[in-house]
Amino acid sequence: MLAIAMASAVLISGCSAFPKDNQSITVTRTQMHMGTLVTITAAAPTESVALAASTEGFSEIHRLDVLLSTWISSSELSAVNAAAGKAPVRVSSDTLQIVKLALRVAELTDGAFNIAIGPAVDLWNVMERQDVPTVEELEHVRDQIVLSGVRIDNAERTIFLERAGMRIDVGGIAKGYAADRAVMRMKKAGATGGIVALSGDIKAFGRLPKEKRATVGIQHPRMPEELLLVIDLDDEAISTAGDYERYFERDGVRYHHILDPATLQPAKECQSVSIIAKEGVWADGLDTGIFVLGPERGMRLIERLGDVQAIIVDREGKVHMSAELRKRVRLHLGEEEQPWQQDTVLRRR
Repeated sequence: MLAIAMASAVLISGCSAFPKDNQSITVTRTQMHMGTLVTITAAAPTESVALAASTEGFSEIHRLDVLLSTWISSSELSAVNAAAGKAPVRVSSDTLQIVKLALRVAELTDGAFNIAIGPAVDLWNVMERQDVPTVEELEHVRDQIVLSGVRIDNAERTIFLERAGMRIDVGGIAKGYAADRAVMRMKKAGATGGIVALSGDIKAFGRLPKEKRATVGIQHPRMPEELLLVIDLDDEAISTAGDYERYFERDGVRYHHILDPATLQPAKECQSVSIIAKEGVWADGLDTGIFVLGPERGMRLIERLGDVQAIIVDREGKVHMSAELRKRVRLHLGEEEQPWQQDTVLRRR
């Protein structure tokens, strides 16, 4: 059994670095990409095929990082941001697609997910500045945080930011997209099953040896050694947004990195949101948007979408779970896994 500590999820079982039977071999490798630890497990008929498949997965993630990272000055998104208010920038089909998907998530969440919120994020700079920006500072950049100013021309394959100072960042959705694409490449390379984990964004596919599935535990947002639940992923992805990894406290108030685009303040309604979906890009984008929306509006959206499941811990520590997810999870309490109890408030024992 291999345990991988992540931002908000723990891969409990389902991967190994040695043959389990005569039919399949798994290889697990770890590299740094997209500013985080990436672990890929590939199952295949032979070790050489499993190694090749994992290499394909890493190569795809690296390729997308070079296109999408705003930390890389030569990336396509950096070029789009540099040309804000000046001219459209022609981009690759991948960059165009992920920006379009991000705008779709923004639409679904009534703007709670916003890839243009970068100027406000810079002011907060939670991990370095650790100070509260003034109302005047935040209002000064509000006009730059306008999704309607992101213009896409499908025919010309261009992106144009209408206002000077605008900046888009797909970091809130890119890891899920990269996991999806890595899985596609791994399948083409001959992998029969596997797991791609970019920090807390996990995508599982196929079957591992002995028909095992990936088992994932969701971390409690206030008790890091405790798990909220345990779930098996079946050709699915899971992603979690929480207020407990990047934050500081001032005068008893927790200030974290997930901002509400309406207020430009840290969102206040949730402690964590975990989303399970068939595609990582939707899990990754929706967890942030629903974290901002809050449990009531967020759960209404989940039930309306139908093919997405969620567990939300609200600001009081109360747990909310979508109907379909409630049917399949195991609540992890100490040494025993007990049936889920709806609306349980988890407290330190």
